[in-house]
Amino acid sequence: MADQRRLVTLGGKGSALSSSSVYEIANRLARLNIDSSALSKVSSSSSSSSNSKTSKTDAKTDAVTLSAPFSILSNLTREESRASLVILLNKLLLSSSSTSTAVNQISDLILNDVSPSEQDSIDGVSPGDFSVAVIAGISTILDHRSSALSVISDAVVALSCEALQADISAFNLNDSGDGSSAKDVISVASDLKILLNGSKRVNSKSDEPAVASVPVVHGKFREICRLLHSGTRVQLNSAVVSNSGSSGTVSAMCTTLFSLAVALKDLGNISYNRAKHIVDSHIAKDIEFSANPQREDSANLQKKDSANLQKEFSAKLQEECPRPDQLKALFASLVSAHSEEEYVKFSHDVNSLLVMVEQMISWEALAAFISLEGKDFIGGASVGEDTAKAVKKGGNKKIGKGTTALVQFLKDRLLSMPIQNVTVLENLVRNFLSLLDRKDLGFDTLLKKVKDIVDSNESRRLPKLPKGTRDFAKEQMAVREKAFSIIVEVFKRHGASALDTPAFEMRETLMGKYGEDSKLIYDLADQGGELCSLRYDLTVPFARYVAMNGLTSFKRYQIAKVYRRDNPSKGRYREFYQCDFDIAGQFEKMMPDFEVIKILTELLDELDIGEYEVKLNHRKLLDGMLAICGVPQEKFRTICSSIDKLDKQSFEQIKKEMVDEKGLSNEISDRIGTFVKWRGPPVELLSKLKQERSFLENNESSLALDELEIMFKALEKSKCIDKVVFDLSLARGLDYYTGVIFEAVFKGAAQVGSIAAGGRYDNLIGIFGTRQVPAVGISLGIERVFAIMEQLQKDKNQEIRATETQVLVSILGDDSALAAELVGELWNAKVKAEFMIHKKVMKHIDRARDAKIPWMVLVGERELSEGVVKLKDVVAAIDYEVPRGKLVDDICRRLGM
Repeated sequence: MADQRRLVTLGGKGSALSSSSVYEIANRLARLNIDSSALSKVSSSSSSSSNSKTSKTDAKTDAVTLSAPFSILSNLTREESRASLVILLNKLLLSSSSTSTAVNQISDLILNDVSPSEQDSIDGVSPGDFSVAVIAGISTILDHRSSALSVISDAVVALSCEALQADISAFNLNDSGDGSSAKDVISVASDLKILLNGSKRVNSKSDEPAVASVPVVHGKFREICRLLHSGTRVQLNSAVVSNSGSSGTVSAMCTTLFSLAVALKDLGNISYNRAKHIVDSHIAKDIEFSANPQREDSANLQKKDSANLQKEFSAKLQEECPRPDQLKALFASLVSAHSEEEYVKFSHDVNSLLVMVEQMISWEALAAFISLEGKDFIGGASVGEDTAKAVKKGGNKKIGKGTTALVQFLKDRLLSMPIQNVTVLENLVRNFLSLLDRKDLGFDTLLKKVKDIVDSNESRRLPKLPKGTRDFAKEQMAVREKAFSIIVEVFKRHGASALDTPAFEMRETLMGKYGEDSKLIYDLADQGGELCSLRYDLTVPFARYVAMNGLTSFKRYQIAKVYRRDNPSKGRYREFYQCDFDIAGQFEKMMPDFEVIKILTELLDELDIGEYEVKLNHRKLLDGMLAICGVPQEKFRTICSSIDKLDKQSFEQIKKEMVDEKGLSNEISDRIGTFVKWRGPPVELLSKLKQERSFLENNESSLALDELEIMFKALEKSKCIDKVVFDLSLARGLDYYTGVIFEAVFKGAAQVGSIAAGGRYDNLIGIFGTRQVPAVGISLGIERVFAIMEQLQKDKNQEIRATETQVLVSILGDDSALAAELVGELWNAKVKAEFMIHKKVMKHIDRARDAKIPWMVLVGERELSEGVVKLKDVVAAIDYEVPRGKLVDDICRRLGM
C-alpha cells in the first residue's frame, strides 16, 4: 500500500521549511525528500572546495577539520533529535560551504530513522553550528506545540468557568485606545467571552483567583508564543553561521525560551488549581446518579456513588496528573542549566516543561467535562449502547454557545472511540486524554473546531476600536457634560460667541502651520480632486474663518474634536476634544492676553481639579534669548522645538539633540542651558531680567519685557497672578506663535502633562487673507482634565449619576395607557421623568435605587380604585398619598420647581 503521508521537500527552489513540517517529520507523520538540484549543488560545491584545497598545498598545514559529535543528541528525545537533524540538513542545503558527506550522512539518518551512535560525528559541521541546529530544532517543536496549546488552553478555561460557575468579570476588558492596554490580554478576554456567550452558569459564584488571572497569564503566553514563532521562522530557513557567531545565536534563542518557560510555569499552575477546585468542590454535586425507584435507600446510594466517583477521580488526578511541585522542580532544573550555559539541556527541559503543562491542561479539561457531562457518561448507565443513548439525550443547555459546541464535539468523538475492558471512569479518562494528545491524528480536528467556534459568525468577535480612540460610558458622559456646561458658562461670561467649522480642511490650509508636528496631520484619500486633511487643532480653522469672512474682530469659543496621527500612549489619543477661546482684533495693548489667562484660571478653578500652575513665557523674549546665546536666526524655530521637550527630557538629552542633530556648538548649547533654568514668580523674575543688559539691548527681548510688565500688572490686580509661573524653558513648538505663550500643568498625583496651552499669533490670519488681524487664544486639553476628574471621583468614592431623572412613574400591572397619561403630565410640566410597567413592586424600587432616582409615583389597583397615587421618597423610604388630580403640583412643589 502506498505511503499516504505528506511529502516535505528540502532545498527546492522557493521551498520554505515551517514548524509544522519539522514537527511532522520528527514524529514520522510526514516523509522527507531532498530536491535533486540541491544535492547537485552541494556535490558541485564539495568538489570545487576539494580541488581548491588540493591546488593550495601550502595551506594544507593550516586546515582544520570541523567535526561535531553526535553525543550532543544523547539526552534528547527521539522527536527532538530528528527535528534537530532536519534543521541542520536544511541549513547545510542552504549553505554554500557544506559538504556532500555531511548532507548524505544526516539525510540517511533521517530517511532510515536510525539513531546516531554517540561515538560518531558529522564531518564539516562545527560543534557551534550543531548546537544552533539542535536548539533551533527543539524551538521548532516548542513553536508548533505551544501555538496549539495557546488555543486549546483558552477553550479549556471556558469549560472550567462553566464547571466552576465562575465570576468572569475579569474578562470584561476593553482596549483603552491610548496604547497602554496589553493587546494579547484583551484578545484572550475577548475569545473567552465568545466561548462563554449566552452562558447561564457563569457569574454565579465568588471570584476564583485561577480564573481572574487568566487574561494576564494566557495573554502573556500568547505574546511569547508569537515572539518564539518569529525567531524560529528566521532559524528555519537560514544557512549555517560562522562558528564565532553561533554562541550569540544560541543565547538569543534561549532568551526567548526562558520567557516561554516562565509563561508555561504560570499557565500550568493556574490550570492545576482550577482542576483541583473542580474535583474537590463540584464533581460530587454536579453528577447526580439516577435514583432507583424500587429501592427506599436510593437517594442515599445516589449520594454515596457521587462521593465515590469524586474520590476515585481525585485519586487519579493525584497519581497521574503532574503536580505543581513537579513543575517547580523541572523549572528549577532548566533555570540551573541556563545559568550554567548548558543550553541544549536547558532547551530539552523547556520542552519537557511544555509536555508537563499539556498534561495538566488535559486533566483540567477532563475534570471540567466530567463536572458538566459526567452524569450522562457515568451516571448509572452501563458502558455501550445505553451510554450512547443517555449522552445523545443529555446535554447542558445552560452553558454558553461556544462551550456547548465544544462539549458536543467532544461527546461525539468520545462515542466514536473504542470501549475498553475497564471501568466506565477509566475508559472515559483514557479516551478523553488521547483526544488532547498532540500526536493523536484527531487533535488537529479538535484544534480546528476551537478556532472555528471563536471565529464563527454566530459568536463573532466583538468589534474593536481603532487605536487612539475610545468610547465613553453613560457615567463618563455625565462627567463630560457637566464639565462642558461649566466651560461654556465661563466662555459666555466673557462675551464669546460659539463657532463650528468642518472636521476636515483643505490640506494646504493646515500644512506648514505646526512645525515638526505637521507630520501628525491625518491626510484623507483624494475625493473628487480635493486634497483634504482632518483638522489638527481649532486655531488654524478659526484663522481661516476670520480671513474668509473679512472679520476684523471676533471673540469666539469652539468645543470640537481634533485628530492627530500620533503614537497612542497613556493620556494621549488620536481623536480628542479641544475647548478653544480666541480673541481676534485690535484692542488695548496686552489686555486680550490678560483676559485669556484669567479665563484659564477661572476654568481650572471652577472645574475643581486641584492644584495647577500656568507656565508663561514670551516668544520674542525666547527669540532674543536665542540671539544672545548665538543661535543663527534660521534655527530659532527648530531649537524652540527642542527646548519645548524640556518638560519630558533632561537638558543633557536636549543638548545632545541640539548639538548632534541640529548643528549647534557645545558653547551655545550651554548658554541656552543657563537661561532655560530660570523660572519663578512673574514680577520677581521680570525684575531680574530687566537688570540683564543683554536682554535690554536686544530689541525683541526688550519689547517682550515691556509687554509682560503690562500683563503682569493686570494679572496682579485681578488676583490670579499667584497661579502663574514665569518660565524661560517654555517654548511651545508651533510655528505660528508671535507673542505671549503659556501652558497649564496639573500638580496633583495623576501624571497627565499639560492640561491647557495657548498664546498670541498675530500673523496667522493674514496668511489666509489680505490683512493681518492680531489674535490670542487658549486651548483646554479637556480629555486630560476628564482623566483627572474621574480619578478624583474614584479617590473620593463618589458615585456618578448617569441620568438626571427626578421621578420614576411605576405602574404595578400592565396598564401602559395609564403610564403614558401620568408620565405625559410630568413631561408637560418639565419634570424629568421615566416610567416602568411591572407587577412586582421591588423591581420598581430596585430600578429607582440603581439609577438614584429620588422620587417614585406608584400606582396599583388600590390606588386606582381610591383615586390616589403613592408618592415615595426613595432615599428616606417614606410614602405619601396624594390625590390623583394634585400629583403634578405636589411633585413640582417637592422638587422646588
